[in-house]
Amino acid sequence: MNWRKSSSSQGNTNSDCVEIARTPELTAVRDSKNPDGGLLTLPEPAWQALRASL
Repeated sequence: MNWRKSSSSQGNTNSDCVEIARTPELTAVRDSKNPDGGLLTLPEPAWQALRASL
């Protein structure tokens, strides 16, 4: 998967944040401090609903 995080967190020494990886059907979310830990996988409609609620 191609993981990415917010451009505002790039280059900072304290840049721990969530990362996302997307496919047309799913979005996966993980903690940048623990990339080998668990991840949350959301169908695209659920990801869009989560984003809209933030």
